[in-house]
Amino acid sequence: MAIDFAGIRLKNPVMTASGTFSREYAAYTDVSKLGAVIPKSVGYQARRGNKPPRTAETPAGMLNAIGLENNGVQTFIDDELTFWRAAGATVIVSIAGETVDEFARTAAALSEADGVAAIEVNVSCPNVDRGGVQFGCRPKAAAEVTSAVKNNCGCPVIVKLTPNVTDITMVAMAVEQAGADAVAMINTLKGMAIDIRREAPFLGNQTGGLSGPAIKPVAIRMVYETYEKIGIPIVGVGGIATTEDAIEFMMAGAAAIQIGTASFVEPGAALRIVRGLEEYAEVRGFASISEVTGRAHR
Repeated sequence: MAIDFAGIRLKNPVMTASGTFSREYAAYTDVSKLGAVIPKSVGYQARRGNKPPRTAETPAGMLNAIGLENNGVQTFIDDELTFWRAAGATVIVSIAGETVDEFARTAAALSEADGVAAIEVNVSCPNVDRGGVQFGCRPKAAAEVTSAVKNNCGCPVIVKLTPNVTDITMVAMAVEQAGADAVAMINTLKGMAIDIRREAPFLGNQTGGLSGPAIKPVAIRMVYETYEKIGIPIVGVGGIATTEDAIEFMMAGAAAIQIGTASFVEPGAALRIVRGLEEYAEVRGFASISEVTGRAHR
């Protein structure tokens, strides 16, 4: 089950998705047995987030508009990172920012901390220097952030791509050229819910990110297309709730996968999928679970 991924040796290819797996989950599952834990995105300074309501259940998924609330990178290093390291987890840190400089400074701070296996760059943030358009919506902007992070840290860099674009493969190729060691795809799809009693948007932020099984077919299609365009590894994420879902993503081209919304329903979902993949590899007679990656392209 162990894999070599973007320069890191992981116990298995199963990670938790940023924003969906907090320290409370450690009471319900053995995080040391997961490939990696990715806590909620952190910025250089503390951020309050959006006004409530922040979440809404939808058919086969949920909307969230948390707004990247966090306590800042130094508090993260002193508290959150220390907690996960003590729990025996391999930690990949998700970072966010409103400017290229904020991404760079956050990466630099983390480069001096012990226990950071890799950095995941959340380019679904609004770029305040460019009118609030998400960094990940423009290949050039995504590449600029990637380059800035790479220049300020010595660990592998994974760029998490937004699906809210015309052609996600163009962004993937741009960040690869800028030095990304891997990409994670996809982040949430932009969505909305209306409260018919109040006759107004349900979320305080009006719109939010759609996640869960509803987005899985979109995510698999994007992984499949991107696998044929880039040479760096892909982390597949978006609606994975079963071992079969994970296998689909890996066959589409993912070298690793992330479990997100499923953890809200079942805190031990990620560890269950680890066991399921191990059983699948044994039944199929694979020497390594990595043999599953890209099989749908053959």
